[in-house]
Order: sequence, then structure tokens, then C-alpha cells
Amino acid sequence: MPIILPPGFETERLVLREAVAADAAAIFAEYASDPEVTRFLSFPTHRSVADAEAFLATCEAARKAGRSNTYVLTRRSDGAVLGVIDLRIETPFRLGFGYVLGRRHWGQGLMPEALAASVRWGAGQAEIWRMWAFCDVANVASARTMEKAGLRFEGVLRRWIVHPNLGPEPRDCRAYAWVREP
Repeated sequence: MPIILPPGFETERLVLREAVAADAAAIFAEYASDPEVTRFLSFPTHRSVADAEAFLATCEAARKAGRSNTYVLTRRSDGAVLGVIDLRIETPFRLGFGYVLGRRHWGQGLMPEALAASVRWGAGQAEIWRMWAFCDVANVASARTMEKAGLRFEGVLRRWIVHPNLGPEPRDCRAYAWVREP
């Protein structure tokens, strides 16, 4: 049975809903234009709302193709955009994910809460055997986020990905995963 990603998730403090084109200005303002937030990400810091619009267009195309779903993290109390989580179907049994949170919201436990909800959902799907993500070896906060969400450290991926905001060379990354035991 193929993996079907849900339209969203809810937690105690958050609503995770599918990203839409109308989110571009909020995404740009909240995190995508902030060099401190984007330094460890796989895309250059956005220079305009048009960059966020292009990002959302690729998210929509991937969702329609059934390859991934990008969820906007919004605060339950007022609907404010805080960041995003992307779930990617990598194989018929494996999900990858990525995430980012606006700097004003760091240190409040919001991303571990959102990520844990995604992991709980995946763990409840019989066809999913593995969910995983990675972070730059220097991104200690992201490593802690994954650990708090229940993922286990698996090892270092040497020269795994280029983070364009840090330079042109591939960097080492730490891999974390949830794996269904046989």
C-alpha cells in the first residue's frame, strides 16, 4: 500500500497545515530571509517574496505528484506562521523530513512538538518502516530537536550536502532516525 501523507497535524500548541501560495510573505518575513535561520539549510537565504513564492510552487508540484507535503507550522491561538516541516516519500517504506523555525520561536519546544507529532503519525502507518533526517554537524540545536522528538543518532554522513549559506563544499551531517523494529 503506498504512503499517503495527511493534510495536516495538530498538537497542543500548533496546527500544521499544507503550505499554500498565500503563505509566501509570512514565510519570507518569518524565516526565509533571516541569514541566521537559513545558514544550515540547503537553499540560499531568500532575497525577496518571489523566492518564497518559487519555493511554494515547488512544494505544491511535489504535493500534487505525491512525492512530499510541506506543512506550515502555525500557532493554534492566532494562526501565525512560525516555520515549516516537509515530509518526503523516499521509497515505498521510508520518509525523509526537513524543518525550519523562525528565530523568534527558538527555545520554546515548538519544533520538537511538531516533529514528534509527525513521527507519531508515521509510526502509526504500517507501510512506514523508517523516518529520518540529518543536520549539519555544527547545528547542535537541530540535533537536540531530533533527539527530543524521539529520533536516534545513527552516525555521521561525510561530505553529505552543500549548505550554500556556509560555502560551496559538501559538509558532514549527523543522521537521526526512527525505525520500526521487526
